[in-house]
Amino acid sequence: MGHLEKRFMEREELIRVLLLAIMSGEHVLLVGPPGSAKSQLARAAAELFGNEPYYDYLLTRFTTPDELFGPVSLQKLKNDEYVRLTDGYLPSARFAFLDEIFKANSAILNALLSVLNERVFFNGRQKQQSPLLFLMAASNELPEDNEQLAALYDRFLYRFEVEYVKQISSFELMFQAPNTPLPTLLSTDLVKQLKSQASEVQLPDALVYMLFQLKTALEEKEYVLSDRRYHKIGHSWKISAAIHGRSAVNVWDTVLTPHMLWDFPEDLVELKAIFDTLFQDMLKREMEQELPLLQYNLTVKKWLEKEDELHAFQFKKEIGGALNKDAAERLKATLEECRTELEETARSLRGRLVSWQEKEKKLPEWIASQSIFLQHPEQYAVKFTHLRIQGERILQSIQGLYRTLFDREIPGIIYDYTL
Repeated sequence: MGHLEKRFMEREELIRVLLLAIMSGEHVLLVGPPGSAKSQLARAAAELFGNEPYYDYLLTRFTTPDELFGPVSLQKLKNDEYVRLTDGYLPSARFAFLDEIFKANSAILNALLSVLNERVFFNGRQKQQSPLLFLMAASNELPEDNEQLAALYDRFLYRFEVEYVKQISSFELMFQAPNTPLPTLLSTDLVKQLKSQASEVQLPDALVYMLFQLKTALEEKEYVLSDRRYHKIGHSWKISAAIHGRSAVNVWDTVLTPHMLWDFPEDLVELKAIFDTLFQDMLKREMEQELPLLQYNLTVKKWLEKEDELHAFQFKKEIGGALNKDAAERLKATLEECRTELEETARSLRGRLVSWQEKEKKLPEWIASQSIFLQHPEQYAVKFTHLRIQGERILQSIQGLYRTLFDREIPGIIYDYTL
């Protein structure tokens, strides 16, 4: 990533998407204006794998199958065999870049679909296996309402909108970017190894549920994704887990998910907001061992439901009101249970919050170690701050309830809420 970032300014997130896509064996579609270094980035990514066969082409309405898939063999044609010579063309490429892909005509589309999805090229009567690992496509515009183009569009799991460089610092660095060949740092064997490891990675029920919640939330907003796309999203999470040496997917393997959801670039902001809500909830679940907010919340809810009854009992005791003996004994025991549980919960929560504050001092480093695909770990640290604030609110609720019922502060509980 560092090598690519030195050459392509303001493309950090795209570079992460690109590399996860390659390792997942998925394709990327870039939507953006000409001259935004799309083809150079595709070529540079291929260079990281050494001298693997690479193919790129600019499609127009008049592009013929011969230009993309190779010419028909005249020698074979003499023997009544319709076979293309595919060496040096798309069916024999390991990496490819197709510019203006939605200009492809119907004569090209069907063959393109099978190459992208099944890695198969129908060469005459033969099924020719394609070694294609990754294809990046680009377009200045999205496909029109055309069923064949829609099928092609759905083949691109990852989508990214590319813009021109905006920052002056990036503009300056653009003129100093290295142009020497990139070193061979990756290999197709590594991709195969990750794919094999990913097949052993577990997708926990909590993450499956998160994905189903995402599906439900999107459909409520009338965003509909195919089952195939959801399956591929789950697979990309497994690849991320394999890259990080995990045996099971965790919440940090999902960070690039928004780029697999949109059909129109303008929807990305809303889709990110929907995803971020679920990400925060999942993060809360995954951090339950360190800060069990759900457990603390249940305790508070339990005693808040009995607050009126216990408060009335305390009031009657103070004014000497008549009480049924059995009811008085029951309420007295309940009140003592409440006092004990609130004190123990407050002490436990306070201790965890203090430990959490110490953890926050090193959060960016810890978060960065969870995923190489995070661009700004410090931004995710804010999500942990939100968890602490939720914990502090629970502690305040416990303290408030204790004061109401027992007319004093919880012994030994001092906490600085100003941090």
